[in-house]
Amino acid sequence: MMYLMIAVLCSVAVSVLLKILRQKQIDIRQTIVAGYPVAFLLTWVLLKPDLSAISTLGDAWGVIIALGVILPTVFILLGRAIEAVGMVATDAAQRLSLIIPIMAAFLLFGEVLTGTRVFGLALGFLALGALVYRPQSGSINKVAKHTPLWLLGVWLGYGIVDILFKQVAKHGTAFPLTLFVSFGLAGLLLFGYLLFTRVRWQGEALAAGLLLGALNMGNIYAYVRAHQVLSESPSIVFTGMNVGVIAVATIIGVGVFKETLNRVNIIGLLLAVCCVGVLFLA
Repeated sequence: MMYLMIAVLCSVAVSVLLKILRQKQIDIRQTIVAGYPVAFLLTWVLLKPDLSAISTLGDAWGVIIALGVILPTVFILLGRAIEAVGMVATDAAQRLSLIIPIMAAFLLFGEVLTGTRVFGLALGFLALGALVYRPQSGSINKVAKHTPLWLLGVWLGYGIVDILFKQVAKHGTAFPLTLFVSFGLAGLLLFGYLLFTRVRWQGEALAAGLLLGALNMGNIYAYVRAHQVLSESPSIVFTGMNVGVIAVATIIGVGVFKETLNRVNIIGLLLAVCCVGVLFLA
């Protein structure tokens, strides 16, 4: 349970860090690019990827390259969504991304879709719709206007990442090696992009990246270890992680950052928790 708690806290801490950075008008892209070397090294130290197997990647390279592009992109979307709507709804949307690989399994990979899963997917879409809902007002600023797009981007981005990791696993490639190569590629691609755009580097943004990389890897490592320690009770890890992140993010978002939720948003949070439970039972 200790690993599960660490995974939940690291996941929420990433959102807290991104929220603070957005409030300070810090370039999150620089923070993300500085975080990848840290995550890269921690993957090497903690997960010990087998580099000798890199020659066996084969067809998996296409998926790994896609991960290299999508991983930093989804972090940028996460920061935008947190700025637009807050960490409570954003973290809930991130957790609801679990319905995307389930849909892909049915639509693309021929798996049977049970009645329970249909019900869970319906709850997930209702939850997502309720989370992006914002009452119309006389004046809507540019950030608020694009709120649904940022949240949907987070939801879709994390769902695609989940699908890609599952596809790499089907190729027989070890997860630590996939993560190691993907982190390295993501960092190089984003760094090259920032150089190409001649970004003005911010020391504070780069320093924050060290913390972001540690939190990101801490979340992944603790989640993997929780599955290993509780291998006979995957339901505890799955449900605990998703519901735990939503609960802790809500407490911190409302209690610390004074985020406001309308009634429809609150219903969306409740539906998100129900969705997680139903999809696990399916």
